[in-house]
Amino acid sequence: MEDFSPSDLKAILHSKRANLFYLEYCRVMQKDGRVLYLTEDTKENLYFNIPIANTTVILLGNGTSITQAAMRMLAQAGVLVGFCCGGGTPLYMGCEIEWMTPQNEYRPTEYLQGWMGFWFDDEKRLDAAKHFQQARVAFLKQVWQKDRDLKNEGFNFDDKAIQTALDTFFTRTEAATNSQMLLLTEAQLTKVLYKYAANTTNCDGFKRQHQSSKSVDIGKANDFLNHGNYLAYGLAACTLWVLGIPHGFAVMHGKTRRGALVFDIAGLIKDALVLPWAFICAKENATEQEFRQQILQAFTDHKALDYMFEHVKQVAQRG
Repeated sequence: MEDFSPSDLKAILHSKRANLFYLEYCRVMQKDGRVLYLTEDTKENLYFNIPIANTTVILLGNGTSITQAAMRMLAQAGVLVGFCCGGGTPLYMGCEIEWMTPQNEYRPTEYLQGWMGFWFDDEKRLDAAKHFQQARVAFLKQVWQKDRDLKNEGFNFDDKAIQTALDTFFTRTEAATNSQMLLLTEAQLTKVLYKYAANTTNCDGFKRQHQSSKSVDIGKANDFLNHGNYLAYGLAACTLWVLGIPHGFAVMHGKTRRGALVFDIAGLIKDALVLPWAFICAKENATEQEFRQQILQAFTDHKALDYMFEHVKQVAQRG
């Protein structure tokens, strides 16, 4: 399973896939690298294979359950999953596996309508992106000036290197005329913060890599950055899901990427919380679980989710 690649399961286009499964009174699970469903009988249990690479939809009817491991494999294969009543109707929940949105006709749409009110206007969309960039730095300032643990580890918001980088950041953000310029400005600031964090925690020779490095300290810092960023993506996705704003309506990251708005919103908190604690935990040789607990506690202490909600709602209502 370590070498499993989602691309291995996408050779068959969705339009050419043959199967739609309706299942009831069974348990769907992952076993030996395959997705199976188990039916229980008085004398024996029977396993049946589901050919997920050639499956478009699975409907789960009465008396069904599904494991997390099976859901992960179905997501990798691009299989849609729905929960329904007997015979396939009515459909209670239909989803692209990551998120199950209640099919409620009376759910409020004010934030979606507000978002759509500006999203098709390039200038207003750029203005929204600038708002998030400014809010990103505001949260960085708020956290680093308040958090005693970060101060004790040597993270100082008023450091000359950071202030110089922020002056450049604000100037270039204000002057930006498109999202690509904003992304470049963001990357330049983050690079400075990486260097500052590496120097502060004595992580010599750090280079941002999405794959683990042979160096223990550098490898751990990169692994923790990846781990923490995905936790931030989870908060951002929850924020958008609750407010009813589709993840594809990004203001800064690529509009062709399905979850691009998630990246925009996660950026509000990544530099302030994930970045410093990834380096600190790497210095302390923490385990993945210890890092996870530290980051989740930091999210709670600094009300990261509340901050995301506040600024997404501000932008939507302004639209």
